[in-house]
Amino acid sequence: MRYIEVNGVRLSVIGLGTWQFGSKDWGYGADYAQNEAGPIVTRALDLGVNLVDTAEIYGRNESERIVGRAIAGRRNEVFVATKLLPIMPLAAVVERHGRASAKRLGIDVIDLYQIHFPNPAVPIPEQMRGMRRLLDGGVVAHVGVSNFPLAKWRAAERALGSPVLSNQVQYSLAVRKPDAELVPYAAASDRLVIAYSPLAKGLLSGRYDATNLPKGAARENDPLFLPENVVAAHDLIETLRTVAKSHDATPSQVALAWVISHPNVVAIPGASSLSQLESNVAAADLQLSGDEIAELTAASDAFHPVRGPAAAVKVVKRRIRR
Repeated sequence: MRYIEVNGVRLSVIGLGTWQFGSKDWGYGADYAQNEAGPIVTRALDLGVNLVDTAEIYGRNESERIVGRAIAGRRNEVFVATKLLPIMPLAAVVERHGRASAKRLGIDVIDLYQIHFPNPAVPIPEQMRGMRRLLDGGVVAHVGVSNFPLAKWRAAERALGSPVLSNQVQYSLAVRKPDAELVPYAAASDRLVIAYSPLAKGLLSGRYDATNLPKGAARENDPLFLPENVVAAHDLIETLRTVAKSHDATPSQVALAWVISHPNVVAIPGASSLSQLESNVAAADLQLSGDEIAELTAASDAFHPVRGPAAAVKVVKRRIRR
């Protein structure tokens, strides 16, 4: 495992995302939640992963409980990150939810507590007052945000009066928006970008095509998996395969290696099995050349998926037909 240090925090460049734990969105079922999710966390720690990310909304609190049970007895090996669902993030609500998450996780201190997405109805200073209470009360060690544009990230930091360590955003070869501002800002400011869906929910694995689309709401509701977008990704995936072949690796490993090649960026792929976890972790040691990174970036630049309202309408129509 390879590690980076950001603002005094040492993190594995490959972490573990746990949206799948206890969630119906992925269609993995109860057996996965009860019998496979915990061992995946345990094996991740064995392999040197120290960043485990969850959220109160994942599985309606069940993901936090699964993670908590899995890390019992190994607290000093893991940097636990979780997220607040900001439905009405007044200061008192933020504080109450933070304490509830810590209780479900079975830990005294949450290493990183993040606001899951911006809520324009509640001023950022009010939200950060709740975070400040949690910091001062020793309930959380670090504050983060998620899905925040740069201006709001900076506003959160000003309101908190201390570093907002991280911004967790969707970032992959298929979704490059963070390249514009967030990734450069993190590198220049000793902050962290946590890349979720670094494999574009499996699109970049090369497992799918227009006649073989994935099941489960998490993917079915994602415009990236419209048939025309899967077809449009063909050249990008072929580039991943070509680079992977030269390293005796998989397209997924190359896609992860591209993400973590950026300074101050870590990735938190999920895992449906122990073998997938082990494959993801192995990407931490895959060193891409400058030419390979440029080739992958160029292939990504040429990928133009259907996005926006038109894509959303197509997703709805597809679901109705089914």
